[in-house]
Amino acid sequence: MRVSEQEAVESAARGLRAFLESRREQIARRWADAPLFRAVFTVSRDEAVEACEAVVDALSEVASTGRLEDVAAPGFDRVREQLGRMSEARSRTGSSPAQIADEVAALRAPVAELLRAEPADASAPEAAESMLALTVLMGTLRLVVMQTALGSGQELIARQRQQLLEVATPVISLWEGVVAVPLIGTLDSARSQVVMESLLESIVDRRARYVILDITGVSTVDSLVAQHLMKTVAAARLMGAECIVSGIRPAIARTVVHLGIDLGSVLTRASLADALAHVLSRQGIEVSPRADTR
Repeated sequence: MRVSEQEAVESAARGLRAFLESRREQIARRWADAPLFRAVFTVSRDEAVEACEAVVDALSEVASTGRLEDVAAPGFDRVREQLGRMSEARSRTGSSPAQIADEVAALRAPVAELLRAEPADASAPEAAESMLALTVLMGTLRLVVMQTALGSGQELIARQRQQLLEVATPVISLWEGVVAVPLIGTLDSARSQVVMESLLESIVDRRARYVILDITGVSTVDSLVAQHLMKTVAAARLMGAECIVSGIRPAIARTVVHLGIDLGSVLTRASLADALAHVLSRQGIEVSPRADTR
């Protein structure tokens, strides 16, 4: 870029900064009625105006550097902090990053309207240059918000997946000192890790001496999952608890044999009821059918 062009860009950026600072309150009040802010600040409009003023201040800081196209420019950090929280809130309500970015792009129109209404004087930059600087700045803002929204969306998905994994692997108290983990569905490495962590925490919290891993609802087991189960059994033993695996289906038994996995050190039972009966007998408790009183 030639020196004259660079000077023109810097001059336009300085003029844009002066405009943003002088029209800060007006811009904030117009933005407060925009869908992006109105959908988040549904109770207090004053809070929306305050949030908008913070964004205008951040954009003024970016303009002061002249780096209108640089997403890493100082000032955009504050934009990420402010609009990032809003983007996360919108993502939770079902808005996509593209929708959020479009709402950010819509913020340009009210600012451009105010800029066009500015009285021209000898010290002000040319109207076309000022409008171009505004367009570049708002385009970069849109990119920054889209990046932030995508990051927030990925973090939200990761948290929801972790929550689903935890919900899908409950640890149930069956008896004093006896807990069970009924597994249903597909076991992968991530879920197997959650099983181990939840189980070990429950052994400590509930002072469990016996643990039952019931895989009646698991349709298939590969070698990696079998290794995770073996590690879970070994970890439970290290914590002082005896682990029993129950509900091994014929198909899973054939797979285990075919893969050459040695479960000889693992205590197994046909069903959860059989496993519980075994544990109770180890504690000297005998369960017998209720006598018919008829």
